[in-house]
Amino acid sequence: MNDISSYIWILHTIYSYMIIIYVLMSWLPSVRESFVGDFLGRLVEPYLRPFRRFIPPIGGMLDISPIVAFFALKFVAYGLVTVLDFIAR
Repeated sequence: MNDISSYIWILHTIYSYMIIIYVLMSWLPSVRESFVGDFLGRLVEPYLRPFRRFIPPIGGMLDISPIVAFFALKFVAYGLVTVLDFIAR
């Protein structure tokens, strides 16, 4: 695996953790309104917004769009790494 693929996996891992932390923070409104919550919101919300437009909450409360976004991010990372490894051969 080349250096670019390693950077893609590192960025994928960091952004995945950011999504997970942001979703967990949504259960604690006082934490979400803090500096960290605001910072994560500015980084994660633009990525989640298109998924939320197409996937409505289940029962009006359960938002599964972050789960779909998480898997889409993993799919894109795998695709990029596969293409870059294929090109590097």
